Amino acid sequence: MLNIFSSRPTDVKGVRHAILQFIKEQLQKAEGGEGAIIKGLQLYITCNNEERHVYESAVYAGLEPKFQKEEVQRIVDDYAIDIPAGWNLEVIFTEDVPAQAIKAKNSCAALLVLTNRTKQKKEASTAFLKVLNGETAQEVYKIQSGKQKYNIGREEKVQAADGFFRTNYIAFKGDSSNAANRSISRQHAHIEWSDEEGAFYLYADEGGIPPGNKLKVRSVEGEPWKLQTSQLGYRLKEGDQMILGESAVLEFSFSEG
Repeated sequence: MLNIFSSRPTDVKGVRHAILQFIKEQLQKAEGGEGAIIKGLQLYITCNNEERHVYESAVYAGLEPKFQKEEVQRIVDDYAIDIPAGWNLEVIFTEDVPAQAIKAKNSCAALLVLTNRTKQKKEASTAFLKVLNGETAQEVYKIQSGKQKYNIGREEKVQAADGFFRTNYIAFKGDSSNAANRSISRQHAHIEWSDEEGAFYLYADEGGIPPGNKLKVRSVEGEPWKLQTSQLGYRLKEGDQMILGESAVLEFSFSEG
């Protein structure tokens, strides 16, 4: 049987070249999309433990700005790819890759090109978050489309690391005897409305991404989604269950009942 992975490079130089070629191809495709403006990249590395040291060296793990500024930026410049100043590259070593990410054929990499697309603003929307497990002040919370950000975390008024105070719209009680509340961070997550997509998006905050407490979603179809970065949001759909920490659960619905 033909080994489809036989053409994959195994040395640092070869792996780096393969990843850069893959990034170039995806950037050129994204640039050609109608109305698309590239604002950032998320590079997912899915190699096994034996290969990890090679891939870490290939992308300058721990020195990601070097990989962005010296390698990827050279591609952007050489091929005159239209990408605004201030764009960001995030490298994530993980076993879980977002469904939207494109997987490379000749390396253990996947890429998600973050873009802004000009779309007609969608109609206003209302949704509800039902507390299935955990103790909060209410059993059901109403959220509406607009500019408001709906924070989720432990306790209502909390002070962030930068000294500013944050109000959690959905506040899990800090003094609760409910075991589900114990692994909720004070700054765990938030939900925002996207005018461009006409949808509510769930984002992990500082306390909801590794190495902090967990934040994941399970759809009605059973598809799991782990949020591992604060920059990539998850588009909420009817019946999605959000698991915060170990066992606190919120359910997203467009129906209050």
